[in-house]
Amino acid sequence: MAEAALFGLCPRCGAKTLFGGVLAFAARCRACGLDYARFNVGDGPAALVTLAVGAITVGLAVWVELAFEPRWWVHVLLWLPLTTALVVGGLRLAKGFLLVSEYRNAAGEAGRHEP
Repeated sequence: MAEAALFGLCPRCGAKTLFGGVLAFAARCRACGLDYARFNVGDGPAALVTLAVGAITVGLAVWVELAFEPRWWVHVLLWLPLTTALVVGGLRLAKGFLLVSEYRNAAGEAGRHEP
């Protein structure tokens, strides 16, 4: 399951078709036709990843400031790209993991039955 989330693999056939863009899911798997739109990952990963990355980044920024006292622009050069990369990478991983988990556990809305 972690491999599928990490590399954007289809949970059914294992093809690298889960994402259609940087963070957006593809509409369906081009190899097996699995409809990704039926899965509802929601906004949970965004909140969780943003809070975790924010805590890590602030902790590191405070440590760098206290240990080295760099100029302000060093913080900008360090933390903007690092924060962006961690959020985007973390979101891809979290969203992929949740979609694969929903597929493997046949999760869905209560009372809703797939044909």
